[in-house]
Formats: sequence, C-alpha cells, structure tokens
Amino acid sequence: MSHPRPVPPITFFGLTFLVSWTLWAAAAAIPESVSLREMRWIAFLPGTFVPGLVAMGLTARAGGGPGVRGLLTPLFASSVPARWYVFAVTYMAAAKLAAAAAFRMIDGEWPAFAPLSWWLLPAAILFSTAFQAGEEIGWRGYALPRMAAGMGLAPASVLLGVIWACWHLPLFYIPATDSTGQPFLPYLLSVTGLSVAMAWLWARTNGSLFLVMLMHAAINNTAVIVPSAVPGATNPLAPGASLMAWLTTGMLWAGAALILVRISSADRVRKPSPERT
Repeated sequence: MSHPRPVPPITFFGLTFLVSWTLWAAAAAIPESVSLREMRWIAFLPGTFVPGLVAMGLTARAGGGPGVRGLLTPLFASSVPARWYVFAVTYMAAAKLAAAAAFRMIDGEWPAFAPLSWWLLPAAILFSTAFQAGEEIGWRGYALPRMAAGMGLAPASVLLGVIWACWHLPLFYIPATDSTGQPFLPYLLSVTGLSVAMAWLWARTNGSLFLVMLMHAAINNTAVIVPSAVPGATNPLAPGASLMAWLTTGMLWAGAALILVRISSADRVRKPSPERT
C-alpha cells in the first residue's frame, strides 16, 4: 500500500493564501451598512483560521490521525521555565516602550499613549490566546519545522516572517480594518522581526505552540499601547510612516539581530567538526 508523499511548505502557503484571500474578498464585498456590519466582521474571521485548517488537512493526508495528534499536541501548556512566559508576554510591550523612550529623546516629547485600562491587558491576552491557534498551528506548528529542517532556523524564521506579513496584505486595502491604508513596509519589517523572536521562543520551548500563541496574543494586545498608525493614510505602498512606526521597527529588529546571532551560534555548536565526522 502506497503512502502519500510529504507535502512541501510551498503547497501549504499556496493553499493558505488562496483560501484566506478568497474569504476576505468575499467578506469585503458585503456592504458596510449598519445592519450588515456585524455580518461583515463575522465573515472576516474564517480567513484567520485558514493556516491552521490547511495545516491539519495536509497533515491528515500525509500522516492520518496520529500525524494530526502530533501536530496539535504542542497546543497545550507544557513544563517550560517561567522566563519564557515572561518573554512571550512582555516582548512587544518592551519594544514599544523602548521606542517611546527613543521618540522622547528625538522629539523632545513623549508620543501619545493609548487611553487603555492597563489592568485589563493581562485578561485580554489570556482570553485571546486560544484564538491564535488558527494561525499558529499553520505558521509555527506546520511550516516552521519543515522550513527549519531544510534551511536552518535563522533563515526560516526570516522567510516565514515575510510570508506571514504578506498574508495580511489584503487587510491593508479592504475598507474598515485596523490596517486599512496604513504603510505596509514598516509592518512587513516589524512582523519579520517578530517572526524571528517567535521562532526563537518556539525552539527554546521544544516546539511549544501554546507559548507562541501566548506571545501572538500579547503582541496583538500590547502593540496598541503606543499607536503607530498614520491618521488618514490611504495608500499602503506610500513611503511615509510615523516616526513611532519606524522606531518600533528598529527596536524589534535590534532584538531580532541579537536572536539571530544566538541562533547562528547555537547552530555552530550543534554542527559536528570535520575531525569528528
């Protein structure tokens, strides 16, 4: 009896983009009227779960039930040092606050902080963590291990970040999203830097998807503490972006650069020397 051949990551990416973008295009076609607004946003949600659903479908085709169980097992909390929970929850907030401090040094004034109920942030992060499974089963559960096996963790984390950011591109053109009209370039660079940090977290926690889901939720909820959006922006390909956006990007890449050095050093240590081969 023949077994299905392993599916390359490019097939996963192609199906994920095709299905997600089709769903988002269909959702965007719903008129943005008061009576249909809720329906319109509900229609957007399925597209965000496509990476995980495609990953499960391809895994089931190649490995059946045992393969799917292996894919999903890392979704649940595992025994990892507490420092990695702290890393997951605080990484984006630290980058934002560091960018705000840099803004203060350059501009002479602090940037505008969002009027948030700060005590609600931990609750929002915990509540939204489970919803990140729709993406993380696909990005870090399915794609990253296969990419890292073929090219190494460092280049895989960067390439996956570019792909992950580009997957969001329609949301910069669809009306009435949080990203509509905003400059795409700083977003692309920031998400790529975050992908490096999330890949490091994934590797250091033995492939825990729960930890990267927690970090994903923390990123979504703490990125707004110091807004970077350009008011009234209408062209995602325009070169202009806010100073805060560029400073945030710089801070995220400062962290990513340090992590890439650590990953490269770890890879050299694991690689056997010629004398031992």
